[in-house]
Amino acid sequence: MPELSALLLHICCAPCGSGCVNRPEMIAPGREVTLFYSNSNLDSQEEFDRRLAPVKFLAEYFHLPLIVDPYDHQAWLAAVKGFESEPECGKRCLKCFRFNLDRTRMAAAGKMAFATTLTVSPRKSSRAIFEIGEKWEEFEKIDFKKKNGYLIGRNFAREHDLYRQNYCGCEFSRREADLKQKEKSL
Repeated sequence: MPELSALLLHICCAPCGSGCVNRPEMIAPGREVTLFYSNSNLDSQEEFDRRLAPVKFLAEYFHLPLIVDPYDHQAWLAAVKGFESEPECGKRCLKCFRFNLDRTRMAAAGKMAFATTLTVSPRKSSRAIFEIGEKWEEFEKIDFKKKNGYLIGRNFAREHDLYRQNYCGCEFSRREADLKQKEKSL
């Protein structure tokens, strides 16, 4: 793939994004990064908006353009249909990664490369994300976990008092997080 100077960076939330945007590969001379907030996997419009507000702060803080993909939870539910009972980090998540990467690819429209902040999370398999992304020539394999990406993002979020959610986003991951929380309180 020829290197494209423009990059559309799928961003799931500000804590993850802040561990990605201020890295050498993102701020290299001539590199134009645009954030793409796409989160139709979130269990409600309210949660979508709650995560969007800190993403807007992040975009302003780092002087990056931001594109907001309209919330379409029904399309996401159709994409993961049949995998609702899968555990967190299971086959449903692979379908979700594919859904988000495909929306990012469509938004990039062949005019720019694209990548995702999902690789910063220690709970998500960068290898699995890369295997999905390999289908597209414009996909850049950037493992944001490296060089303490998660820690940098978490610290930035704390320093700026950004909303940090306790579940990935869908109703299925929320249910699993709620169960774990109940177990802890027993």
